[in-house]
Amino acid sequence: MDVILYLLPIALALGLGGLFAFLWSLRNGQYDDMEGAAHRVLSDDDVATREKRP
Repeated sequence: MDVILYLLPIALALGLGGLFAFLWSLRNGQYDDMEGAAHRVLSDDDVATREKRP
């Protein structure tokens, strides 16, 4: 039973830390452009570099 006295504060601290990190990422705009990243993956940027090579 003594283990609960250690595990409960550790679990609460980790949960609050995760919540703080999520709220921090929301405030800094990490989730503002969800579609832009999906479209950037599909764009072919290396075409220009292939044309410059002899």
